[in-house]
Amino acid sequence: MADDAPGAAETPRDPWALEEVGALARETLGERVTTELRALLVAGRLAPGEKLSLRRVAEALGVSMMPVREAVSRLAADGALEVLPGRAVRVPVLTLAQFRELTRLRLVVEGFAAEEAARKVTPDQLARIAAHEAAFRQAASAEAPDPAGAVAANRDLHFALYEAAGMPSLVEMIERLWLKAGPILNLDMRHEPRRLKGGRAMQEHEKLLAALRRGDAVAARAALEADIGAAAAHIEQTGQLGESD
Repeated sequence: MADDAPGAAETPRDPWALEEVGALARETLGERVTTELRALLVAGRLAPGEKLSLRRVAEALGVSMMPVREAVSRLAADGALEVLPGRAVRVPVLTLAQFRELTRLRLVVEGFAAEEAARKVTPDQLARIAAHEAAFRQAASAEAPDPAGAVAANRDLHFALYEAAGMPSLVEMIERLWLKAGPILNLDMRHEPRRLKGGRAMQEHEKLLAALRRGDAVAARAALEADIGAAAAHIEQTGQLGESD
């Protein structure tokens, strides 16, 4: 810059000038749309194979097409959405091999998070996890099970657990796994409400909560892994996975 050139008169600088401007909002419209779509994927509100109308997404969120395209590009880079010929966009259908790989990763990463949570969970965090466990049990054990309520409570319980580990980067890693796993995991739960009542998920959640209360990291991991494993085994039997290449 000219002011930095040799011989240029030094411009007086006010070290506090930038601080007076204040922090700018860094989240763009594209990032906001990405956040909304990520939440839908993690919550299983978008099903495997479901095609998305970018125009409908834009209208629903009250934005133009540009931030929607930006969000889709980001999620496609994460493997959470795929762009088909003709610019069609859909939620990927996992193959059996992809699903098994994803399950193995979840067992390692989420199991570790459960261990850490058992060591670090605070009374307030434990109360939140317990509230989500109770909400799941109520939705799952009702005379007419509430699949949507169970799906929401299950997601909230898991992420309250992972946040209790006190490792934000770990939670971010898990969310990336759930971007791919969420659609089929929660679709299964929504379409099989009878499996909720007295099912393994309810049993393992109870064991997980008991382990957290005892501070038993080994038992917490075992309950979490059993929960993931039982759901994965059931999904493999449903025929909802694509054929491997």
